[in-house]
Order: sequence, then structure tokens, then C-alpha cells
Amino acid sequence: MPKVHIRTYGCQMNERDSEQVERMFIEGGYTITADEAEADAILINTCSVRDQAEQKALGKMGMLAAQRRRRPHVVCGFMGCMAQSRGEELLGQFAHLDLVLGTQKYHKAFGYVDAILRRRLEARMDEPEHSLTGASVCDIAEEEGSQNTIRDHLAKARQASAFVSIMQGCNMRCTFCIVPDTRGRERSRPIQQIVDEIRQLAAQGVKEVTLLGQIVNLYGRTEFPRVAGKSPFVQLLEAVHQVEGIARIRFTSPHPIGYRDDLVRAFTYLPKLCSHLHFPMQSGSDRILEAMRRPYKSEKFIAICEAMQAARPGLAITTDVIVGFPGESAEDFQASVAAVERLQFDNAFVFRYSQRRHTPAAELAGQLSEQVKEERNQVLLETVNRIAIAKNQALVGTRQQVLCEGLSKTNATRLTGRTSHNKIVIFEGEAARLTGQLLDLHIGHSTGFTLYGTVC
Repeated sequence: MPKVHIRTYGCQMNERDSEQVERMFIEGGYTITADEAEADAILINTCSVRDQAEQKALGKMGMLAAQRRRRPHVVCGFMGCMAQSRGEELLGQFAHLDLVLGTQKYHKAFGYVDAILRRRLEARMDEPEHSLTGASVCDIAEEEGSQNTIRDHLAKARQASAFVSIMQGCNMRCTFCIVPDTRGRERSRPIQQIVDEIRQLAAQGVKEVTLLGQIVNLYGRTEFPRVAGKSPFVQLLEAVHQVEGIARIRFTSPHPIGYRDDLVRAFTYLPKLCSHLHFPMQSGSDRILEAMRRPYKSEKFIAICEAMQAARPGLAITTDVIVGFPGESAEDFQASVAAVERLQFDNAFVFRYSQRRHTPAAELAGQLSEQVKEERNQVLLETVNRIAIAKNQALVGTRQQVLCEGLSKTNATRLTGRTSHNKIVIFEGEAARLTGQLLDLHIGHSTGFTLYGTVC
């Protein structure tokens, strides 16, 4: 039985795409292996949002040349955003690369890999030069209906939560972002199809789902009508809320441009919506937001956050902030620091701006030095961390409901779970009995970013 190894770089959407591909290989008779040294096919699912992820993926593919020399039949492939953006260029860069598969072609991964591998295994393996014959494949064309192909899940024992892809693509044109070129335009799945998928997950014991979209709250805006003043996204939330067995609903990531009153109100009457919102701010400076082509002002973003906190008291809000964007002055940076202080985010991902080719921001004047970016990164991180640590410390001595996700990745003798506010809690217990269960925990202490508790 052939084996496949899939390595994923990037966001939750990449993870979900990889899971879909793994399911297809399992259905095709392959086994999934965590050891690339024993794999007959090695696929790297790539991300292009930040340069670091691209460099990791390129470095990993370079190292696979040695693997190919030892085992000439092994199939090597790139999938995902970098594959989409670079295409044939990657085939010229790596002589051992067999497959470049774009973001609308995940459902074809098994067919391409299996065909190449079968051709090689049928060849005379005592003649490596013969076994390596055969043209490589680059498939990055658009494909209608591709958003509907990410719908299957791997069956896992006592799985607590699952990602559900509800749409692909993005119509926004933020100057720093390459996603519209790598993921294509917005394309949404029908509500009923998504609900059916979630019902199947609930039947397998899943308690929590996270709805995924590049701009998730713009779901269906061009395909489906508003009903009774509610956007397609709110209609979807209401439909998922009715699925028996699902106790928690999350979504990521929304955009201020599509954040309307109906979504704010949803948090007042849909209790299964988790009390956590990841809401990318990117900058607290109106001048930089305009340069980023983010169509809102800082006060609008703040107003949405405050409306959400009024709708759901105690709501935890996390965010993304880019520092060192081209032309960012000291005053612009201080506006971001001030916004973080005002909104008291529970946490934030702070990114140093990195030039992405084929994006307008890469050509802007006023590119800042890496030293300035790093200095600002550290200043903002200190602010974010101070607030986050204080918020976690305030939970010590309280009772919190936690969804047990299983063994902790950093300590196999303990369990891990998340609160509705997306706070990680470590605790002791029997994994076989508690995984997938909603538990009340007493929070005993905090190490800053991690809470520790005991089952009540």
C-alpha cells in the first residue's frame, strides 16, 4: 500500500485543504504517514501571504532532492498559493519536482500523483533513469465549482472540533496581499451543502465547528439574496445553529467592510456563537489604512468592536496588525499602539511588513528598513503581551467551560482545551474519557499565555 506525506505551511484554510487531500488519498487506498522518509509521495501545501512561509516551503522542497536520489520513484509536488502564483517557474527551479497544483485543483491531487507513481513503479526500478521519465504536471487553471470540492473530513476518534470551508477567494485588493491572485474571486458554497457537512461532523461527535473564508462575513453576497434584512452569512449562522450536537460555532476572519448590524445582533440571540472574535485591524492609522487599500477608518473599526462588546458582554477580541508598512511614520505607528491600548485586545498577531511580489505595496516608496520594522514589532508586542497577560491573570480563580481537545501537544501527560473565549487551558484527566467533552474547570493559575485548571 503506497504512502503519502503532506506538509502544510500557512493558515487554517491550508490545513483544511490538506485534510481534504489526505481524505482523497485514503479513499484511493493510500496511507498517510508522518515520516517523509518512508513516503512514496510528498506534497507541500504552500502559503504566499508571508515570505517566511514561502522560504520554508522552498527550502523543504530543495532538501527533497536527496530523498529522490535515494528512492527515485518518489513523487514530489507543490500545492496551494505559492504553487498558484509561481506555476511553471517552480518546475524550472527544482529538477525533481513532479507536480504543481493550484488552489482550485486540490481535488485533482490524488489522480495526478497516483498516475505518476504507478507509471514509475511499473517501470524497471533497476534503471532509475527510466523510472524518472514522464512529463511533470502544472495545473493552476481556474475551475468553476472548485469551492464545493473541500467538503470531506478525516474520521478521527473523539474529534472535538473541525474546520469547515464555506467559500474560496477574495474580491478585495489590499495592497499588501497576494491572496486575490492565488485564491481567485469570491465563490461561496450553498447553505444546505454546508449544513449537511456539519450534520455529518456532529454525527461523528464533533462539538465545535469553525467556518472558514478569506473574508468570511462576505459569504454569499454575490450569489445569494438577503432574507428579512439578514445577509447570507447570518442566514448560514442561523442554519448551523440549528444543527443538533453542535455546541459551539466560530468563524474566521471577518472584514470591517462587511460587518453589518445583522451580524452584531446575531451575537445577542445565537448562544452557540463563541464569545471570541478574530478581527484584523492591520493598522490604527487612517493614512496607512488608505495606503493598504483597507476601506474603513480606525474609528469605524473601533465602533464595530465596541458594538460587538455591547452585544456580547465579555467578548474576547483578537486581531492582526502589520508594522513597518511602506511610508509608516512614527506617528502612524503610535496610532496603532494607541488603538491596541484603547481596545484592549485579548491577543494579537503582530507582523513585520514583508514585500510580496506582484502586490502594489511592494512598489511603494518609503520602504522601511528591517531594523525599524523589528523595533516597532517589539514595541507593539510588548503592549499586546502586557494586556494579554493581565487578561489571563484575571481569570485565575474563575470557573470556565472548556472543550477538551485531547492530549496537550507540549505535554503528553496532560490534556488541553479552549474556552468559548479561545483561551487555552491545560489540565489533568483521562484522554479517552474526556476528549470531545465540554467540561467545567476551575482556573488555578496562569503562566501568562496559558491557563491551568482542574475539572470541577
